[in-house]
Formats: sequence, structure tokens, C-alpha cells
Amino acid sequence: MSAASPVDSRFALHESQAEALAGAYGTPLYVIDEAHFRARIRRYLTAFRAVWPDCEITFASKANSTLALLAIAAQEGCWIDAASEGELRAAIQAGVPASQVHLHGNNKAQTEIEAAFELGVNQIVVDNFAEIERIAGLRDAKKNCPDLVLRLAPGVDPVTHAKISTGQADTKFGFNITDGSAEKALVRCLELSLPVKGIHCHVGSQLLDPEAQRSGGALLASFAREMLAKHGFRTEVLNVGGGLGVRYLDGDEPMPLEDYCRLVVDAIKGELEGSGLSPKLVQEPGRSLIAESGVTLYRVGVRKTVPSKEKGQRTYLCVDGGLSDNPRPVMYGSKYTVLSFIEGPREPFTISGKHCETDRLFEEVHLPSTIKEGDLVQVLCTGAYNSSMASNYNRYPRPATALIRADGSHCLIQRRDTWEEMFAREIVPEGLGSCQV
Repeated sequence: MSAASPVDSRFALHESQAEALAGAYGTPLYVIDEAHFRARIRRYLTAFRAVWPDCEITFASKANSTLALLAIAAQEGCWIDAASEGELRAAIQAGVPASQVHLHGNNKAQTEIEAAFELGVNQIVVDNFAEIERIAGLRDAKKNCPDLVLRLAPGVDPVTHAKISTGQADTKFGFNITDGSAEKALVRCLELSLPVKGIHCHVGSQLLDPEAQRSGGALLASFAREMLAKHGFRTEVLNVGGGLGVRYLDGDEPMPLEDYCRLVVDAIKGELEGSGLSPKLVQEPGRSLIAESGVTLYRVGVRKTVPSKEKGQRTYLCVDGGLSDNPRPVMYGSKYTVLSFIEGPREPFTISGKHCETDRLFEEVHLPSTIKEGDLVQVLCTGAYNSSMASNYNRYPRPATALIRADGSHCLIQRRDTWEEMFAREIVPEGLGSCQV
């Protein structure tokens, strides 16, 4: 395992590793370093336990639900946060007991709630009033019910991209605290004698400043105090979600985990002091755990210099992937660090994909001027949301994922799509099997 710079915790490949992996599995290729991932989980758990011993780390599997990675997270002591029945079943397929899974979702289907009951999930994070009634109906029919935690919208608007900001008042997620919905939801659960254990919020993702997370935690703690005073409800679980940012670019400065956990817990402690409440504290990191453990390998194809109104001229490097294996630049304007394995004077390039879109993956990337067709480049910090958001757009196979084991060996944990798999779910009705000209 190596890092991109002496002060950089991101995993990066050596040239020999990259050539061996690309030769064995092809490109584009996602690569995860197992030792790096395990070390990140251990550090997060240690930091959290140091400031609040009764705590839990739940891995937000939406970041990367590859089965082998879910198994590693569970081995290291994480619970699993599933945002759908598919993610729930992925955890079970990976060998994680349903009793170590929390089911999320802002619009859970009846079938998803039924699956949570039947499979025996530990906890359902409840999002809306209709869901409360559905759960009560199932409880009455099945005579059992997973523990419930209410997702609240604390009215915190974090500094992040609008599409990954989730804790403000105007959000589709959870029960709003300020308009009284959160209290009404709790009261309704108590009226129905449902096993509600606590409260939850998630204010947003890729947060490099902890203040939004601190505010969210403090507002949850304040709500817990108020509900104890008004309704005698003792909050047993207080879940502040995830959101700590990672180093996508060299200039990004994510806060050390130790400082982050201390600051968030201090904000909660301050509100709980004197209340008699001492809940289990939960965090749900996803990106924070897996992003920096992964890279993506591409092979360079066409190099093309064209006129540009903005720059005079622009040089494109086309790689053998694109928005189907990394949609985040298109969706969020996300930026990444791109490294070459060759040396020499550098010049700016725009790295584009091979899709039927403008598909500018990475702009203003400075790479050696001699870079040419066939060379490899690696994109750092792609362990989160790349594999899980990959698609077959333009009928490209989704990439394979390789795992570098602790002993330096490597293996596949997710193979590249085959053509047979790509078309397996499609049906050509009778009479359409051949075309008449």
C-alpha cells in the first residue's frame, strides 16, 4: 500500500501493481485495498469509543455494497445500514445476520417493510406517518416488530452540494422538528405501543466542516430532553448519521477522525448534561470508510487537441470508461485526483470518457506531456459511489472490482458484466425476432 503524498492517507497503486491488475482483469477496473479499508474502520471505531464507549458504527452500504466489502465491514465490528431491500439482501448474502442491519428509506414499499419483519432486521429507521401505520399493521398481524428509530429533519443546512444535503427543513427525508411533526410521530408510536427506541438524523454528505453535524447532534439531543420531559420517553439510541468528507483533491483537508468524533460527541454531551439520558450513540459513515481505500484504473485511448473558446485550445485524453462507471462528475460536478505512472514535464488535459455525451470526467488534470495511447492512469478515492452507481449506459459492461489482500495478493470480488448477463432480463416478443427490409 502506498499513498499519493507523504501527508496523504489515500490508497494509490504502484506501477507494477497497476500493470499486473490491468493485465489480469482488464480496464476500467475498480481496485480496493483490504488492509486500508480495515485500518480505516478500526481507526473510526477507536476514535468514537474513546469519547463515548457505548457507541456503534454502521457502514452505509449505499457507498459500496459489494458483498466482500460488506463482509469485511461486519468482521471489523460494523453494523450495516441498508437503504433498500436489495441492500438488505446484499448484507445477508454477504453473511451478515439481519439482526445486524438497519433498514432505511424515505418511501419504503410494503414489500420492503414485510421483508424487514420476515428477515429479522435489528432496526427500521422510520421516515413518515404512513410508514408508522404500515408497521403497526404488520406488528399486529405478525406479533413481532423490529426496533424503530425515527428519522428527524433537524433544519440544518450544511455546506455541501445541494444534491447531497439532507438535513434542512425543506427535505424529503424524515419528520421535521420545527413544525412539530417529529413530536407527533413519536406520540403516535407511543399510542400504538410500537418499540420506538430512539432518533436519527443525517444532515448531508462530504462535509469538511463538522459544524453541521455538531448542530444536528445537538438538536437531536435537545429533542430527546424535551420528549423525556413531555412524554416520559427515554431515548435509548441517538444516531447522528454520517457525512465526514474525504480527500478527493490534494487540497482537500478532511478533519482527523479523532477530532471529528470528539467535536460531535461534545455537542451532544452539552445538550444531554443533567437530563439523566445516556443513549447509545451511532454514526453511519459510508464514504468516510471506503472512499479513500479505492482507485479506478483506466487505459488511455485517443489523444486529441481541438480549438477552445475558453482556453485557445484543449487537449482531450479519452479513457476506456466514463460516466457509466463514474457518474459523479456529471451529477455533482465532483472532482478527483488523477495520477499517471510515467514521469516528465506536465501539461493540462481534459480526460473524457467514451460515451455519447460530452462526458468530461476530469478537467484541468496535469499529466506528463508524453502520455499516450495504451498508458494507464489511476483515479484516487473512488471506493465510494463509483461501483454502486455504475450502469450499462451505451451498453458498456460494468467494471470488475479487484481486492488487494493483506499479503499483497489480489483477487476478483466482482467480475465484469458479460454480454449474456447484460441481455438476460430482456424479452423480444414473438414476431419481432427478425426484421423485414
